[in-house]
Amino acid sequence: MSNLQIEIDSGSGFCFGVTTAIKKAEEELAAGKTLYCLGDIVHNSMECDRLARMGLITITHDDLSSLHDAKVLLRAHGEPPETYELAKRNNIEIIDATCPVVLMLQKRIKEQYEAPTNLPQLQASIVIFGKKGHAEVLGLVGQTHGKAIVIEKFDDVKQLDFTHDIYLYSQTTKSLDEFHRIIAYIQAHMAPGARFQSFDTICRQVANRMPHISQFAARHNLILFVCGRKSSNGRVLFNECLRVNPNTHLIEGPDEIILDWLKDIQTVGICGATSTPKWLMEQCRDAILNQTKHL
Repeated sequence: MSNLQIEIDSGSGFCFGVTTAIKKAEEELAAGKTLYCLGDIVHNSMECDRLARMGLITITHDDLSSLHDAKVLLRAHGEPPETYELAKRNNIEIIDATCPVVLMLQKRIKEQYEAPTNLPQLQASIVIFGKKGHAEVLGLVGQTHGKAIVIEKFDDVKQLDFTHDIYLYSQTTKSLDEFHRIIAYIQAHMAPGARFQSFDTICRQVANRMPHISQFAARHNLILFVCGRKSSNGRVLFNECLRVNPNTHLIEGPDEIILDWLKDIQTVGICGATSTPKWLMEQCRDAILNQTKHL
């Protein structure tokens, strides 16, 4: 066991949007200001706990309704227009950490929905490939006053009405391969005279992690995928690791590592999602080293 090699994936860890949101929170908290965050700043309980110890107060949308004269951070996932309207009414100062990629996607969907030749008259559909109830998806659907159709997986596409125009978008962290399958299915089933347009709105910083993490998973005996179980992006990346390397385990932190996993193992790869902090992957590495040094 003393010859055990452990590698932390250099391509894993916070994406640009999450890094920016956390930096903004840390700057406000370091200045001694009271700061609220609407929802978990990142889908990782340990990072949320770390920021809570610094003073960050996480609130729900219900809490926001009764909050006045305060400062609230909007996380990278983005928010629907109603959140901004409520903040204005309640004299809440918004620190907007919405990821630029998400902001651009919101703008495109809003413009499509409000286009003069569009929805009510032609019964066209704005379709979003994404996870129902996910914070980013709620913000996207909000651009259409709740009219957009959300499909979570490939099989859901079969329920669409192909006799009217369809405009397809995607949550920024979804699988590129599945998105392309959905596009191909819609193209093959559109009725004559109905128009279909797809917009590739998947974040390349996230999508490009797929081939990288495949290669990483393939070169180790054991993969520990460190990720909050709420993470949509984490689920996609974990499944890719599992596909390439069946000896892959999803853990939220070092306490979930089982010593039996390390039997007859020469190399361990530790990787994670766009919501996984580097320090947490390092903690998992250190826990393995501590557990195995006497074996």
